Amino acid sequence: MAVSDEILARYRKVAVATIYSAVRELGGYEPCFMRGVKAYTSQKTDNDRLAGRAKTLRFVPPRKDIKMDTQSGEQSPEYIAMGSCGPGDVAIFDAMGRNEASIGGDVKLIQLKNQGAEGLVTDGSIRDINAVKPYGFKLFAAGNTARVGEPDVWPYEANGVIQCGGVTVRPGDVIVGDDDGVVVVPERVAEEIIEWAEDHEKVEEQIKTLIEKDNVPPGKYYNPATFSKLSNLNN
Repeated sequence: MAVSDEILARYRKVAVATIYSAVRELGGYEPCFMRGVKAYTSQKTDNDRLAGRAKTLRFVPPRKDIKMDTQSGEQSPEYIAMGSCGPGDVAIFDAMGRNEASIGGDVKLIQLKNQGAEGLVTDGSIRDINAVKPYGFKLFAAGNTARVGEPDVWPYEANGVIQCGGVTVRPGDVIVGDDDGVVVVPERVAEEIIEWAEDHEKVEEQIKTLIEKDNVPPGKYYNPATFSKLSNLNN
């Protein structure tokens, strides 16, 4: 069953750094933090935080026979992938870590605007970045460029398992992002992760209150023993 909009709304209220800690705590799901991918849109409020279900697109290096065998026009994998996005969905484009490679610009990416997508994340570059920003979805990329995709990348497969920023992404995984970066949460543990993260942030707020109240070094309260005690009080 797909991750619900209610769960996604909870993710938007929690810092990505905390989500990262939650994924690490559960174990077995690292790497989960995308390297070299940064925010290109404002993250001033919780509503600006990226949280959505992954829809994927895989790019490969261009090759004559592959280009001939790949559907073009409206049936190109890039338009199939973007067309599968709707509210609450994030387009994840695997550009093989080629941070100078263009995955699209204002004309192509207008499809995500028309679909009402939550956002776009890529370890490649975006063309026409200042024209794309006003489209209203959240943008995370490894760079921006004036160049076109070829000869660097070719859209090859929609909605399969990919990598992005060195992290495996399966369609349906939860993608969360803010100014600290982007984390991938496996769909099967999405509810468990957000519950751990919410509890963790409550405990951290209590600890910060104690530190300020007593005017002591953070190490007095910011330690495993205190975390364990306060966590038990919250559960």
